Amino acid sequence: MGRKKELPLLEKVTITDIGSEGNAIARVGNMVVFVPMLIPGDVADIKVLRKKKKYMEGIPVKFHEYSSLRQEPVCEHFGTCGGCKWQHLPYVNQLLYKEKQVTDNLTRIGKLEIGEIRPIKGSVNEYFYRNKLEYTFSNKRWLTRDEINSGNRIEAQNALGFHIPGLFDKVLEINKCHLQPEPSNEIRNAVRDFANLRGLEFFDLREQKGLLRNLIIRNTLDGQVMVIVVFYRDDKQARESLLDFISDSFPSVTSLMYIINPKRNDTVNDLEVKLYRGADHLEEVMDGLRFRISPKSFYQTNTRQATELYRTVKEFACLTGTELVYDLYTGTGTIANYVAGSAAKVIGLEYIEDAVKDAVGNSLLNNITNTSFHSGDIREILSDEFIFEYGRPDVVITDPPRAGMHEDVIRSIIRANPGKIVYVSCNPATQARDIQMLSEHYNLSVIQPVDMFPHTHHVENVALLLRRQ
Repeated sequence: MGRKKELPLLEKVTITDIGSEGNAIARVGNMVVFVPMLIPGDVADIKVLRKKKKYMEGIPVKFHEYSSLRQEPVCEHFGTCGGCKWQHLPYVNQLLYKEKQVTDNLTRIGKLEIGEIRPIKGSVNEYFYRNKLEYTFSNKRWLTRDEINSGNRIEAQNALGFHIPGLFDKVLEINKCHLQPEPSNEIRNAVRDFANLRGLEFFDLREQKGLLRNLIIRNTLDGQVMVIVVFYRDDKQARESLLDFISDSFPSVTSLMYIINPKRNDTVNDLEVKLYRGADHLEEVMDGLRFRISPKSFYQTNTRQATELYRTVKEFACLTGTELVYDLYTGTGTIANYVAGSAAKVIGLEYIEDAVKDAVGNSLLNNITNTSFHSGDIREILSDEFIFEYGRPDVVITDPPRAGMHEDVIRSIIRANPGKIVYVSCNPATQARDIQMLSEHYNLSVIQPVDMFPHTHHVENVALLLRRQ
């Protein structure tokens, strides 16, 4: 057998751009090179790890020049954690690349003409903007290079933090995360220290044994805090000692719950959440509307930016009070309830049944009587028969997952023939693909990018499509 071809080392490569998935871009000859964690202006030697016909992927092994754009990351875990990969890039530049990502996907890839491109709406808070984080307990933490090279026996192996990217069984011990406001860091560190002191077993992700699995912390803008501890098995004495410690140490915790998860995966949507102390939900207020957030509820994780997002949706829909609105992928009905006061009726469609129950509950909470919600596969629900029974929509609002809309859903929208489509997307690539399918019947009138996740490459975009005359 022939020897495997050695992949090249590319010397003194200048980074010129940032791509759609956040990787830096360089050009060497007629090849595009994708490199993580670099920014335009960096000059480095790149070790190629993967080579295809038109592109290569690599990692930096030596720097010759650092970009003049570089700034000092605020987080001690930057570069290892896997989150907040753009902390070394000033926020104003992050916004420029996010805006470019949206327009490139729509105009260059989707070949679409855009009537108006509005400047991206940056996040009010660059740090401590999230209202939910989930941490993982592990009895085999990620060791630093210095610890490994020291040759010393590492005694303290327990960790409470985030998974190392690509390694399911390694967890990085987090001292301070800049994503969620206090008391998030205080609670996590106190829980870790208490568990270590009491000898409570941290979970072994490979062997699938132990006691403590996950810690979930949610918060609202007015200071309500929900803490959910996920145990692998029910050890009543250990469970109550930890939950009592949290309750006694943190009076700000308004909702304290636990879950027993004996499965081989961390998903808890199919498990019972048990209330230990306090309320069984949080309540967030957005432009005068109240939204109930239960333990499994989906709620946009950047609350202040979610308000900006929904204001844009409402503006683009430009409702007069006479319209029938279909809200596809309605989730817990946040958008449906937000626009209901300006419409004749809003019909929300969602495939997760529990989310629909929350949507109905949010309507009741706000005395909204002109909404109705239906659960099931949207491909199947949004049929000609459904439209005949409930009425032809004047406006369709759609906020699909990252994969975008199924072709059958797009065809159903075209047959429904609404005057306007307001398309909210967390993935400009699939949004461009879907709008291209709609473009024979609709003009792309205006777009509004919104940044929900500073220091990451992720970006939301709201697009208004108007039916061709």
